[in-house]
Amino acid sequence: MNWRVWMRSPGARIVAAGVAAIAVAGLAVVVLSPGQPGPAAVPVDASGYLASSQITAGEDYRGDTRALLLAALVVELGALGLLAFVLPRRLSRLSFLERRPFLGAAAVGCGLSLLLAVLVVPVGWIGHELAVDVGLSVQGAASWIYDRVRSIGIGALYAAIGALLLVLLQRRLPRTWWAAGAGVIVGFAIVVSFLAPVVIAPVFNDFEPIEAGPLRSDVVELAERADVDIGDVYSVDASSRRTSLNAYIAGLGSTRRVVLYDNLIDAAERDALLSVVAHELAHVKQNDIPRGILFVALVAPLGMLFVRELGDAIARRAGTGPGRAAAVPAYALAITVASLALGLIGNQLSRQVEERADRFAIELTGQPEALIAQRVESAERNVSDPDPPGWFSAVFGSHPSTIDRIGIAEGYLRAPRGNGKGSDGPRAP
Repeated sequence: MNWRVWMRSPGARIVAAGVAAIAVAGLAVVVLSPGQPGPAAVPVDASGYLASSQITAGEDYRGDTRALLLAALVVELGALGLLAFVLPRRLSRLSFLERRPFLGAAAVGCGLSLLLAVLVVPVGWIGHELAVDVGLSVQGAASWIYDRVRSIGIGALYAAIGALLLVLLQRRLPRTWWAAGAGVIVGFAIVVSFLAPVVIAPVFNDFEPIEAGPLRSDVVELAERADVDIGDVYSVDASSRRTSLNAYIAGLGSTRRVVLYDNLIDAAERDALLSVVAHELAHVKQNDIPRGILFVALVAPLGMLFVRELGDAIARRAGTGPGRAAAVPAYALAITVASLALGLIGNQLSRQVEERADRFAIELTGQPEALIAQRVESAERNVSDPDPPGWFSAVFGSHPSTIDRIGIAEGYLRAPRGNGKGSDGPRAP
């Protein structure tokens, strides 16, 4: 094919949009990554903190879960790719989809979501059984299935609404629907971030405000020292499903809250627990949820332009086009490819954010040894691979590895006293 002809082809537009979206995502990571105050991390070896049997168990278990993750990706992408090229032509023969395009789009989106979710249920079940075998999960089969059904149902609802909005925008704004779609994505991220802790999370777990007492007093005092308004502090019944130790920050504005696993409250030493709380306070102090939404806002426009180019090409090859319910599988594949690629780039930002939160926690509590103790205990309880393969961490890792996080804390322990190296975080009194 003549080069100049190809440059004006749909393939060239797909490549150009994809390269531009990836470039903007990479630039967004650079711009939005927080600075890292304090001393440099030092290299450490897992054997200095964990027993060899624990390291081996973590490597074996997490190696299996990595294989399952890749298997699920292959199944979903393979199935969706096949459906995207085969299904539109068959769906276009259904007169109902032409007569009721919006309802038809919602039905196709819902059906696609349900089918793909069912296809990976066996992979999820194997993962559940592995977690039970290593003592990480205490959830019975019936409870696991019930959780899975609810999760699949929520996903199908999202897919139905998304497909309906896709066709609506394509029909109302045939030239600029991709730009409007980017705005919808950003709005969705904001709404879900606000509603998730009060609407979605309670579907799966029970949350209780931590009552007045030593723990709440310690958390409130730590938040005051960090100059952070945490909203409220909750305990979640994680022990009904998992033995892992964790905590997280969720919500925006009036729904913002710090959530502690009941396992963490029951098992962790006070200093280690407060180190975890300080880490979560860092996410509030550094506006990390809005930071994540801003990343979405920056990458969504060109990401959706890529979706338009790839989706149009697939849909037309399958005998349909934008604005038709039959084309939903083609655009679903394009959205999945864009989301996966941009999400993997976004993991680089996430790792920077998590490292900054660890450094904030160390500077707030003044106890790097507490963070080390908590990381070691979490690695043992969570059956973690303390030093996963570099390729996996670089591509899929949303947090620094256990060894990397211990190395950050060791950097503080080994640094000359008072060496903050430009730290702007609060100091322990």
